[in-house]
Amino acid sequence: MPKRIPTDELDAILRVLDQLPHGGSIEEIGHALDLRLPRRTLQRRLALLVEQKRLIIEGRGRGSLYRSVVVTKPTGGKKEVFGEIYIPISPESEAVKQAVRKPIQNRRPVGYNRAFLDAYRPHETFYLSSETRQHLAALGRVPGGERPAGTYARQIFNRLLIDLSWNSSRLEGNTYSLLETERLLELGETTEGKEARESQMILNHKAAIEMLVEEVPEIGLNRFTLLNLHALLSQNLLADPQACGRLRSIPVGIAGTVYHPLEVPQLIEEYFQKILDTAAAIPDPFEQTFFVMVHVPYLQPFEDVNKRVSRLAANIPFIRHNLCPLSFIDVPQQAYVDAMLGVYELNQVELLRDVFVWAYGRSCQQYVAVQQNMGQPDMFRLRYRRALGDVVATMVRAMEPATEAAVRTRMPAEVAQADRAGFTALVLVELKALHAGNAVRFGLRPLEVEGWLVNGAPTKL
Repeated sequence: MPKRIPTDELDAILRVLDQLPHGGSIEEIGHALDLRLPRRTLQRRLALLVEQKRLIIEGRGRGSLYRSVVVTKPTGGKKEVFGEIYIPISPESEAVKQAVRKPIQNRRPVGYNRAFLDAYRPHETFYLSSETRQHLAALGRVPGGERPAGTYARQIFNRLLIDLSWNSSRLEGNTYSLLETERLLELGETTEGKEARESQMILNHKAAIEMLVEEVPEIGLNRFTLLNLHALLSQNLLADPQACGRLRSIPVGIAGTVYHPLEVPQLIEEYFQKILDTAAAIPDPFEQTFFVMVHVPYLQPFEDVNKRVSRLAANIPFIRHNLCPLSFIDVPQQAYVDAMLGVYELNQVELLRDVFVWAYGRSCQQYVAVQQNMGQPDMFRLRYRRALGDVVATMVRAMEPATEAAVRTRMPAEVAQADRAGFTALVLVELKALHAGNAVRFGLRPLEVEGWLVNGAPTKL
């Protein structure tokens, strides 16, 4: 993962701008800070705060001014103005927030509490109330939800891929913007000035999300799926490549918290399996998702990338039940951090519950709008989406001409006899429209497509 950005640096910048109601330039902010940050570092911190929607930037170039986002909150008939954007939370969650925001030296160190997981009983224990589960079910239900598992996720795949890759990476401190993420995923273009690890993180999300959507019959809240999710999400990001897709055998620490995860490999193995067995026994998809969001990061079963695994695994019940997915759109990074600290240090789920419920509602709004703009999906294309991609990619890599005869030699067995003529025509349409800019749709690199084009394959259509 990219270098963790100290929260105290961001808080210090916000405090300075709270004293500058009309905004400040980067020079003014730098002079007013109690701590000294190199100009380049300060620029990155400010860009991150703008990305998190905690600051607003006005103007361009050297004339740019940064100012706090003004959020008002009624307090005894008056209005209090403060710079941090947060989600609406309950009084119980506010208490959790205040507890985990105390100086770290004032918080009591704690270890893994086995009773926290042991006390959970599927069908008897509920982190989400009945009313909350019913509310989320009403929000997440989509037309045609009775279709085969994964149908809805495939319909909105392109939007889901970008949203979830960006937002999950953003919650880890990744500084790619939404537009930069979109260009990376769709065109393979990295952004100048960004760390290679940030690009890798986003591309890893792409691979993991593709697995969840493409392999619906095989995926589940099981060992195979979570280990493979970790392998994909951690690729090229861990100091020890052998740790990808494996439970950890070494102690780990978590910056910014007094929580110390389990260290004994046998216990990590035991409780990892218990989490999976318990999750599989939970009948409600929303309770199941939230349980995973709580207990996978709390155990820290992997050397790193635990929260990312939990956020993608949390979508498995939604994909399998054709419900709106959870892509963490607009979730403030600090709210998510506070919520996880509440789980780590206090074993209290109230703040994470409020973040989850708010985030799911926000995601549902996004995908309702996406579906309205999509119109009716091409069900033939949807049925053979994976086979179509495989044939196109195979033909391009083999430098084969775009002809009916070439397609017929690559005909997948899963294509019904009555559909083969239509499938052949569809492959030829896709090959005719193929160019370096849309190569990623088929898992191809732009250079592979350019090589195929140079060799004249499309001219034989």
